[in-house]
Amino acid sequence: MFAGIDEVDWASMEHAYGPADDVPGLLQGLASADPAEREGALDGMYGAVHHQGDVYACTLACIPFLFELVVDPAVPDRGGIVELLTSIGGIDLDEDDEDEIDEEEIEGAANYAMAAAAVTAGAGVFFALMADDDPGVRVSAPLALATLHGHPARVLTLLRDRLAVERDDEVRLALVEAAGRVALRHRPLTDQIADWLSRLAAEAYPPGLRLAALAQLARCAPQALPGDVVRVVAGLLRQLRSSPVAAEPGPRPAGAHSEPEPAGVEERAAPATLVGQLRALSAEESAGRAAPWTADLLRTLHVGLDDRVAERTALLTDQLCSPDRWQRIDAVRMSSGLIRAWRGSYGELVRLVGEQLGAAEPRLAEAASHVLEELFGLAAPAADALAARVAADPGAWVKEWASGPPGLGSAVKALSRLGDARAVPALAAALERPEVPHDVGFAIGYLGPAARPLAGALRRRLGEVGLDEGAYDRASPLLAGLTALRAGEAAPEVLRVLRGAPEYRGEWLRTAALRALGSFGPAAHCAVPELRALIRRPGTAAATEAAEALWAVDGDADAVLPVLIEGLQAEHAHERRAAASALGRLGARAEVTAPRLRALLGHEELWLRVDAAIALWEVSGRAGESVPVLLAAWEQNRHVRVRVAGCLARMGAAGAGSNAVHVLRAELASVRRHNAMDGGYGSHDTYEDEKLLALCRRALTGNPGKGPTT
Repeated sequence: MFAGIDEVDWASMEHAYGPADDVPGLLQGLASADPAEREGALDGMYGAVHHQGDVYACTLACIPFLFELVVDPAVPDRGGIVELLTSIGGIDLDEDDEDEIDEEEIEGAANYAMAAAAVTAGAGVFFALMADDDPGVRVSAPLALATLHGHPARVLTLLRDRLAVERDDEVRLALVEAAGRVALRHRPLTDQIADWLSRLAAEAYPPGLRLAALAQLARCAPQALPGDVVRVVAGLLRQLRSSPVAAEPGPRPAGAHSEPEPAGVEERAAPATLVGQLRALSAEESAGRAAPWTADLLRTLHVGLDDRVAERTALLTDQLCSPDRWQRIDAVRMSSGLIRAWRGSYGELVRLVGEQLGAAEPRLAEAASHVLEELFGLAAPAADALAARVAADPGAWVKEWASGPPGLGSAVKALSRLGDARAVPALAAALERPEVPHDVGFAIGYLGPAARPLAGALRRRLGEVGLDEGAYDRASPLLAGLTALRAGEAAPEVLRVLRGAPEYRGEWLRTAALRALGSFGPAAHCAVPELRALIRRPGTAAATEAAEALWAVDGDADAVLPVLIEGLQAEHAHERRAAASALGRLGARAEVTAPRLRALLGHEELWLRVDAAIALWEVSGRAGESVPVLLAAWEQNRHVRVRVAGCLARMGAAGAGSNAVHVLRAELASVRRHNAMDGGYGSHDTYEDEKLLALCRRALTGNPGKGPTT
């Protein structure tokens, strides 16, 4: 084994962390008799040689040696090596991807292509591994063949033949998953595979295999699913939870033996490698479950059901009523993914998620708390459950972290985001801590008037903030809270911060202070001299911010107009945007700036075009020039839609015109959230999308609310 490895010029190559001269050691470590060394070597391969899916020259050089390892029955844990090869060779670059590649990515794309060719050329070895003595190898081999082999019909035949003789449940599920992968990659075989999967989903087969078949049908041929798929899946889950649970004392680290430890032996340390940590987490999740693979199958089923929101909601609702806490944990987590990506009627589902807050299983209660935290107003059906959770556990009001400032607990944030006054005691307690949680100001903002009793504590704590290098971190949550409450009585304390902001993060601190003063309006009259002094440096971000605050406090348009006009010519687009938005708030008093705003409608920066178009309507009262710019931006960048919809809502359907009405109705008709992303999400995505829907409805109902400022 490893013949010729010393002849490769590894030192001339690089991986993610520098010279690749350590790669021979990693390859040899994969064959070690020591489980810890094998785990460390596999971690190194993923971490450096195949970092985040990248393929380097050294990755290509490893491929022949990895094939040597997987075919040698003396090498332990070869299933992990099969998975590594599958990942290296399984990256597809379709025509759309190739069109987007720039010159700097050409070399990387060539490496992907060479890796795919090299691994595909050797993929025939995986046929023999389908009957390997090691179940871990037999689990990995089907997906390797389905992903890499060039003769899918032959692969499909082997998958079907192997299923008839395979007795390991996990391997059987891998065979079914591989069939789904073949169907997705080779569409001419889809009907044939769907027919086979439909037969596997029939009642003659065990519930786990039937669920796997349904999950793959949902992926590759959703039209072939039974019409009563929710009833069928719910029945399968009931059968699975009635299966006996293997006796298991609790989660064990990867590689641990089932025998009890002898007296005096120290507890094992947590795995040092990422691979080891992932295995330990997987073992912990699987401990005590009758069918630990159920969650993966259900996730696959949900992905396949896609926009069939009502059916997915019904399935999760059924799971949340299960006596099996694991099925409820899975349902809570999957409810988050459903609500985050799709619009629907979720009242009953959310209420059931709220019920899990009182569960004895801490993982279940914590998962429910995190889901509700992201729902904002949609969490209303769980309000009483959240309030009970908050009242029952003061120790969870604030979360301490090993590094970074403390933050509010999930249940407190969720209750605050509902505007529920029952969160106020928790926030009051948080304000008395030596270090105020970094997000307390945002929570107060969602509570609105209900948080008014906290103004005194916010003011007092702000007055205690030392104006040193840590001032921004300590003052910003307090300033955010005072801004949300428009607590003008705190103007002297805010003015002290504005005057004494240190050099370190001083610009950020001054911005927060100016926003607070602006929110106070005339109640911050004591700050007028300071604000007038700050606007004497037109063309700077600070002058624009000060001018905006001065307008809100003093209403002196003659003083602020020249500053904001100068701001429209700032070097940076974000400074121009701030000036345009500030001019819009002046309304007709800034009509003289209409030509300058009109000139920005063709700017290359989309967000600046949008802000200029909104401001142009606000200062002129004429929508004709602004609406086409706003609608074009709507189509070009989905993330601008909330801002555009806010303007259209103030215009109303009559003012925005028929084109806008068509766009707004199309948005309301869409079941997919406008900001839903595959493989990622933001904590405020659901909130932003629900806000967009509310603005669209407001625009169409003829209740525009506030029009252009006059």
